[in-house]
Amino acid sequence: MNNKKTLLALCLGAGLMATTQANAFWFGSSGYTQTKYPIVLAHGMLGFDSLLGVDYWYGIPSALRRDGASVYITEVSQLDTSEARGEQLLEQVEDIVAISGKPKVNLIGHSHGGPTIRYVAAIRPDLVASATSVGAPHKGSATADFIRQVPPGSAGETLLAGIVNGLGMLINFLSGSSSTSPQNALGSLESLNSEGAARFNAKFPQGIPTTACGEGAYSVNGVRYYSWSGTSPVTNILDPSDLLLGASSLTFGSEANDGLVGRCSSRMGKVIRDNYRMNHLDEVNQAFGLTSLFETDPVSVYRQHANRLKNDGL
Repeated sequence: MNNKKTLLALCLGAGLMATTQANAFWFGSSGYTQTKYPIVLAHGMLGFDSLLGVDYWYGIPSALRRDGASVYITEVSQLDTSEARGEQLLEQVEDIVAISGKPKVNLIGHSHGGPTIRYVAAIRPDLVASATSVGAPHKGSATADFIRQVPPGSAGETLLAGIVNGLGMLINFLSGSSSTSPQNALGSLESLNSEGAARFNAKFPQGIPTTACGEGAYSVNGVRYYSWSGTSPVTNILDPSDLLLGASSLTFGSEANDGLVGRCSSRMGKVIRDNYRMNHLDEVNQAFGLTSLFETDPVSVYRQHANRLKNDGL
């Protein structure tokens, strides 16, 4: 049933893209974002496609489609391990390849979506032209390390996991998600802390820097790797989420971060930039586009990257 719902969503997306392309034919399109392969967006922890009318990738898909890109939005478990989320994403990538008629896709993953797309690129490089991470904790998050100090198996851990799992279930329900997998907050925590990230990297090292804050391989098994991220936890006084990210940024001490991910941890493959004046939610143009007035609009950053992929033959 889950696969049927996912396939239906992807088919509807294909229909939308066909309409967009028809409009482009009649009303004109610059072709600026027209990549060779479809762009596939993968959300992070506690993510969704659309929640009560609010899109996770706020204004980004439509901006990419407007100038020629084929864009698919995927949904996986709000809370689970990187491997489990990767398997769910892989099923959808296989469907997208079948629907689009293109042999490969360009994966873009935000936050936990970064390790998620890395899993797909490592397991099925034949289906992936490029993997781009945005604000992803490839070497773990200090916030996850801080939370992991709660003793395993303790009443505190059980209570905390129950609360977070409940939040995941609520998001899953309100967003009408096609994912029916159980919420697994502890699985997410083990994937996103430093020790869990190190174990994942040992199994899937593609694109990961071998030095503390360097760049990784630009291309592995025919897959091109890119990344970018921000380092400003507080960017807009009108955005209430800045308060939460400002608080979580304290777990990083003096390390530059976006509120949930450290600057060096976000680096993978070719680093486009790792110090945008953006916080973790600004990286997907949230909330409601309330981002810094002194930085490039996040939507423009995605458009520029689509053009980069186009120019790289992807």
